[in-house]
Amino acid sequence: MHGLPALGEAASRRPLTGIWDDGGSTPPGSTDDLALNRPVKTSSAESSSLTGAKAVDGDPATRWASKEGTDPQWIQVDLGADTDINRVRLTWEDAYAKAYTVQTSQDGSSWSTVYSTSAGDGGTDDLTVSGHGRYVRVNGTKRGTSYGYSLYGFEVYGKAGASTPPPVKSGADLTDPAKKEIAMELVSSAENSSLDWKAQYTYIEDIGDGRGYTGGIVGFCSGTGDMLDLVEHYTDLKPDNVLAKYLPALRKVNGSDSHSGLGSAFVSAWHTAAKDSVFRQAQDDERDRVYFDPAVARAKADGLQALGQFAYYDAIVMHGPGDDATSFGGIRATALRHAKPPSQGGDETAYLNAFLDARVAAMKTEEAHSDTSRVDTEQRVFLKDGNLRLDPPLRWKVYGDPYEIDG
Repeated sequence: MHGLPALGEAASRRPLTGIWDDGGSTPPGSTDDLALNRPVKTSSAESSSLTGAKAVDGDPATRWASKEGTDPQWIQVDLGADTDINRVRLTWEDAYAKAYTVQTSQDGSSWSTVYSTSAGDGGTDDLTVSGHGRYVRVNGTKRGTSYGYSLYGFEVYGKAGASTPPPVKSGADLTDPAKKEIAMELVSSAENSSLDWKAQYTYIEDIGDGRGYTGGIVGFCSGTGDMLDLVEHYTDLKPDNVLAKYLPALRKVNGSDSHSGLGSAFVSAWHTAAKDSVFRQAQDDERDRVYFDPAVARAKADGLQALGQFAYYDAIVMHGPGDDATSFGGIRATALRHAKPPSQGGDETAYLNAFLDARVAAMKTEEAHSDTSRVDTEQRVFLKDGNLRLDPPLRWKVYGDPYEIDG
């Protein structure tokens, strides 16, 4: 009903970063570990014999360990040159990260997330990613044990010396709080016929799509895993919350449209939880981790300003992040066959027109998405006006209804 179910379904299957490439296949990269014996910084070290350098020395018997009992902790490697990164391999000691992100940066201060998990289980994590930068950081946010974080190996693979994409111009980044608020209002105008996106924290219902309950600000679904992830994250933040007791039922119904163990009591508990700032923060966290941050990172890697970053995010909200023709990955692949993004020397407006053309074509294949006004009378309007920075005032229509955001 809200155009959201595909998002929840895809989130339970595959990380967003796993489907991003420049036309349908993962670009070939170096078979050499680019992090080997490179300079390392860490947030802490347990001792002088367990420093960050031990994680990149190629010796499987040596390791880095952070100080015990403290979150977050991080380890950062300087690759020495701008790099297209497509693989990160982490070999954990017993003190592993249950929740962590892998991030890239061109300057060591502004970071983009290329991988994130809250379900780490130690051992070896061999991750397919799509990122860009000189620096790579593993940021642990929840320990898997009572100790710290410890890595035997931190390996990075890709193409060293890649050309640097054009930097996003100042004030044209969707992560700016004011621009992010605009993005949320634009999506809400199409999804909820209202600019008040914060009213959706409390939303929950079964819309009859075979995915159980749909709820919250990005349509978390009980049948597709992302509602389970949300409640698990909420419980990590606040163990005694009103939804925690439904975790066994959510695990049981995952993959089905069943309400077993949930029902009206669960719906009532969701409404109660929505009054809790911690639950609202958990929804924000999961929206950012799974959808917003990766979408913006991909758009920035393509050299797109705020409008293009929003176009990517809005597409993932509606279509999900899969790589088939009607999901975000397929839409982007189609656009790349017709135009080059700025990161490849192309014209930004021409590329965004190609992306929106591909998106409209994908929307028209599904009856539920056949009204393309959120593109035609919203994003196309901004693009035609040359408003690549997505600066207010903004005036648009969705489904014939007018909206505006003043400066």
